[in-house]
Amino acid sequence: MPQNDMKITPLPRLDDEPTFNEAWQAQVLAIAQNLIAEEKIAADDWSNALGAALRAVQVDAETDTVENYYQAALNALETVLQVNCGVSKQAMDQRKSDWTQAYETTPHGQPVKL
Repeated sequence: MPQNDMKITPLPRLDDEPTFNEAWQAQVLAIAQNLIAEEKIAADDWSNALGAALRAVQVDAETDTVENYYQAALNALETVLQVNCGVSKQAMDQRKSDWTQAYETTPHGQPVKL
C-alpha cells in the first residue's frame, strides 16, 4: 500500500457544533471508508450510491439537513452492502431486529451485547 504524508486530523467543528450529532453517523462513514480501503467496494460505487441516496432525500432546501444527510449515507451503505458485498436485505433486517432487542433489554449503563 502506498505511503502518504497526509496528516489525519479531526473533522472541523461546524459553527462550534460537533461534526457528528450521534456516534452512528461517524460509524456509517467509517464503515464505508473501511470497505473502500479493504477493496470490498470501489470508491466510485460508494460515491454513486451516496449521490443517489442524497438526491432521493434532498428534494428542496428544507430537506437539506444533517439528519437527512446521514440517513442518506446509511441508505447508501445498505445499498452497497447488498449490491457489492452480497449482504441480503433480510440479513440486515434481522441484524437490526437483533440489535433493537438487545438494546431494549440491556440494563441502563451496561454495554449492549448481541
